[in-house]
Amino acid sequence: MREEREIEQILADQSRYYEDRAPEYDDIWFRRGVYDLGPQGNVRWFEETARLEAALDELDASGTVLELACGTGLFTRHLAPRADRLIAIDSAESVLAINRDRVGNPSVEYVHGDLFTWSPPEGVRFDLIVFAFLISHIPPARFEELWQRLATWLAPGGRAFFCDDISGAEDRRSNPGRQSDDGPAFAHRRRLADGREYTIVKIFYRPEELTASLEAIGWSADICTTGSEFFYGTAHPIEGTPK
Repeated sequence: MREEREIEQILADQSRYYEDRAPEYDDIWFRRGVYDLGPQGNVRWFEETARLEAALDELDASGTVLELACGTGLFTRHLAPRADRLIAIDSAESVLAINRDRVGNPSVEYVHGDLFTWSPPEGVRFDLIVFAFLISHIPPARFEELWQRLATWLAPGGRAFFCDDISGAEDRRSNPGRQSDDGPAFAHRRRLADGREYTIVKIFYRPEELTASLEAIGWSADICTTGSEFFYGTAHPIEGTPK
C-alpha cells in the first residue's frame, strides 16, 4: 500500500512536470539554448532523430490510430495526414494546446486524460498504437498492466510502435536530470529553466532487455536502435496469450 501511494505521488509530480514544461519541451528535440550540443553533437543528434522519424513514416498508419502521450505533436504531425482516424491523448493540457497549433488538423481527436484510467470509445479498436518516450516513464509495477490494456485495445492484426531513450543515455545532455537521492531506483529529479524541480519516473532500457520483458508478458517485439540515443520498435500480442 505504501509503495502504491509513493508511485501515485511520483506520477502526480510527473504530470505536473510535463504540464509546466510545455513551453520548453521542444528545446531538447531541436537543440536550442542550453541543449545545443555544438556542431558535431548536433549533427549526430539530428541524424538520429531523422532515423527515428523515418521509421515512423515507414509504418502503415492508415486505419484507426491511437497516440498515447502525444506531447507537443512531434510525432502527431507524421500520423495525422495518414490516419483514417487519429485519437491523441496526453495528461498535460498545455502540451495538447501546442500539439493542436503545430498539427493544425481539425480531424485529430484530442483527449486530455490519464492513460492508466482512460478507455477507448465503445467499440473502437486500433490498427496502430503509437507512443514515443513513454515506456521510460512507466513505473515497473505498472508495466505489465499497461501492456495488458494495450492488447485489449488493438484490432486483430494491430500492433504498437514505440521509441525511447536507450540505456547508456543517462549522462548525456539529451537527458538532463539525476536519480533521486531518497526515492526508488526509477525516481529521477528534473529541473525546469526557472529552477522548479520535480520527481518523475525514468527507466533506461536496453533493447534486448525490453524484448525479453515483453515476451514474458505475451508480446513479440522487434526493436532496433538509431545509434547511441534511441531505440524504436514494433510489437504485437503473441497469439493465444490471454488478454
